[in-house]
Amino acid sequence: MYQRILLAADGSKNSIRAAQEAAKIASLIPDSTVEILFVADLSKIKSEVLHSQNHEEIELKRHQKLLPIAEQLSAKNVNHETKIITGDPGPAIVEYANNEKVDLVIIGSRGLNALQEFVLGSVSHKVVKRVLCPVIVVK
Repeated sequence: MYQRILLAADGSKNSIRAAQEAAKIASLIPDSTVEILFVADLSKIKSEVLHSQNHEEIELKRHQKLLPIAEQLSAKNVNHETKIITGDPGPAIVEYANNEKVDLVIIGSRGLNALQEFVLGSVSHKVVKRVLCPVIVVK
């Protein structure tokens, strides 16, 4: 069964909906854990640094984006933890999921940057093609 569930999240509406699905699934599986994975996009880091006072403020803003997601999981009494990594979101999620041998990946169908996804291919599409475990894409 799905003991380690990876929830790829960026704070978008679709990632909040994905969190709802993760909470439903994990609440039915005793001793399961949802790992909330936020990938700090390399293309946005420069902007974050320019608009922040210090590193702590950047980290706080990232955690605030994920707060509604953590609240969804807490409301269903789901064990969860948050992991923030840096990289290109699609490949970073795939690498994390495959290296950490998670049992299931749940991801929203669209993230915060719809134009970039349209031009470069969606993050969810990259994950579905390359990850080695089952994937649920929530729209």
